[in-house]
Amino acid sequence: MPLDLEEQEQLDQFKAFWQKYRNLITGVVTAALFAYAAYSGYQWWRNSQALEASKLYETMMSAIAKGDKDQTLRAADDLQKDFKRTPYSAMASLVAARIAADAGESAKALDYLRWAAKNASNDGYLALAKLRLVSLLVEQGSEKDFAEADQILNEKSIIGFEALWLERRGDWYLAQKKNEQAKQSYQDAWKKLDQAKEFPEEARRLLKVKLDAVGGVAQ
Repeated sequence: MPLDLEEQEQLDQFKAFWQKYRNLITGVVTAALFAYAAYSGYQWWRNSQALEASKLYETMMSAIAKGDKDQTLRAADDLQKDFKRTPYSAMASLVAARIAADAGESAKALDYLRWAAKNASNDGYLALAKLRLVSLLVEQGSEKDFAEADQILNEKSIIGFEALWLERRGDWYLAQKKNEQAKQSYQDAWKKLDQAKEFPEEARRLLKVKLDAVGGVAQ
């Protein structure tokens, strides 16, 4: 049926609008479609990566159960190389560091911890990597090791790990026979730990032992 004058006017306005802005509209829609396709592709890739990484992590756990250190460390290396962006790579590096340290391979353990401290995408794994790295460096005890540990401890502590950060600072002081500074750090850590009720009782007991060792008082 023929259009009335008002409908014809609206149609003419729409045609004029489309003629003027069609390139812009088409570009925006195309960009949106590309963005959606890229996001969907990324989600698929991330899920695929996580699945493959989980399989490799299971292989690593099986190697640990069999006592196969070499295969365990190879799996950790592969996770670092091929699945860096998944949480499994940091998990594997933390486990591999412990196994290497228990085997007396301190340099290799330090390498795994340094990698996790730099690349872990999860704050929890990042904090654990840094805290364990500091502990191992303090245990090594060279001037260079103390300097590296000091650099890490000077970084802002990760939220939720403030007490452990202070405790490691106390360890750093104690290893250098700076007992008064160690005592202060342990006492500060105790106050923080007392506010964090979710920490396990073992952590409190260990810190209490350290406090007692330097003549501190748990308040």
